[in-house]
Amino acid sequence: MSPQTPAAGGPQTGRTSDEAFLRVSGTALVRGLAGAMRSIRLYPIENAVVQNALGELRELSETIIRSDAEVQLRRSGEFLFVNGTRLRLDLDNYAAFSALQGALRACGIGALRWSTTPTARDWTVLLSFFSQSATTGSPHDRFDQLLTRLAQAEVSAIELVRPEDADDSPEADAAKEAAKRTYAQGVAVTRDVMNSVRMGQGMNIGKIKRVVQGLVDQILNNETSLMGLTTIRDYDDYTFTHSVNVCIFSVALGRRLGFTRLQLYDLGLAALFHDIGKSRIPLALLHKSDVLTDAEWRLLTQHPWQGVLALFQLRDQQEHPYRAMIVAYEHHMKRDLTGYPRGLRTRGLSIFSKIVAVADGFDAATSQRAYQSEPMSPAAVLQEMRDNPRRGMDPVVVKAFVALLGIYPIGTLVVLDSYELAIVHAVNPVDQFLSRPLVRVISDDLGNVLHPGEVVDLAEQTPDGAFRRSIIKTADPDRYGIRIGDYFL
Repeated sequence: MSPQTPAAGGPQTGRTSDEAFLRVSGTALVRGLAGAMRSIRLYPIENAVVQNALGELRELSETIIRSDAEVQLRRSGEFLFVNGTRLRLDLDNYAAFSALQGALRACGIGALRWSTTPTARDWTVLLSFFSQSATTGSPHDRFDQLLTRLAQAEVSAIELVRPEDADDSPEADAAKEAAKRTYAQGVAVTRDVMNSVRMGQGMNIGKIKRVVQGLVDQILNNETSLMGLTTIRDYDDYTFTHSVNVCIFSVALGRRLGFTRLQLYDLGLAALFHDIGKSRIPLALLHKSDVLTDAEWRLLTQHPWQGVLALFQLRDQQEHPYRAMIVAYEHHMKRDLTGYPRGLRTRGLSIFSKIVAVADGFDAATSQRAYQSEPMSPAAVLQEMRDNPRRGMDPVVVKAFVALLGIYPIGTLVVLDSYELAIVHAVNPVDQFLSRPLVRVISDDLGNVLHPGEVVDLAEQTPDGAFRRSIIKTADPDRYGIRIGDYFL
């Protein structure tokens, strides 16, 4: 049994079933594998829970093999494919997808392939290796260790395949293009909404909801591609890109907190509308680079309740977006109500408002604006949000946000101990490596800038257990003449 490289489009023979069948059966297979892996970790092999899980795997394999002659479970970027059909990620199967993705990635596996139904013993040998707590060695080394383990146990039914370069795969390119289209639509619609409110015109709430649904669906299917686009932060279109960024961060955080899809739609709509009150503030004031006078500051702090009034006047809808009104009003109030507007009585902020306040604060602090020519680095902003109680943010929500973005958020420029520059590309899916994200190396050790560069895992280790690369510090992209957004387009 030797590693092979799968064809880009997956297996082409024996595909007699349609995509709907493969999505349903493939999702069940992923859940079955994750469940069996968990059971093997918790119970003895002879336990009925383990045996039932292994029996379910046998039945699922036989079902797909009868239809397609073989099974290939492949990962590419953030996606999982069964026989070339991409499986849909949603809140119901997120835990199973995440567990299996993490196990495959940790063991350096790009795909599993079998054409005869593996026995319970075959699955036990493989999944026991996945469930081991030891993580020494690189994914490449663990792949070789697993090959040896399977050979020693005489397991030949399951074939291991090394991964493709996820960034160069057709699926990854398609995901990036879809994310860019969704993001651009969000900015365009937000611009139309703000301009319509400024001119006293009505808004098409149906069009807005479709955009929010597109953003939510994109995050559920491929969070990394859309999160990367928040690094663009167009100065000229700050008001519009900021609203879309806050929507993306809020929905991603809501998913991390266990919101349902419908709740994510409501949260996304509220986040997109959180600053709609600024459309009733004079543009000269919004774009002023000097220190605001007391009168100008009082006028600016009116935008939360101005946003409520704007949302009350939405036309062509069956019901008012009440949650969006609450978020528009509360997102600057702070946890102890020392922000604005000042309330007349003690109140508890809604969870939507707490989430949007964190997303809003992060994007605003990391963006260049009229009065902020030098934004803070993403890592510094997260540390400030976590350690400075005067920010007035809910500590539980902030903790979840740090877990979402990692200690080094996507888009952070870092200097490695190899003297290379790198941009944080994605959070490491293995929780214990939160401080060792996936990065795109964009320069050599002499400082020569590379494009597009190579994505590497900072958790990768040498045979003696040392990390191949480590982060020394974060760096200012302007100092090196680097535009972070260019590496996510």
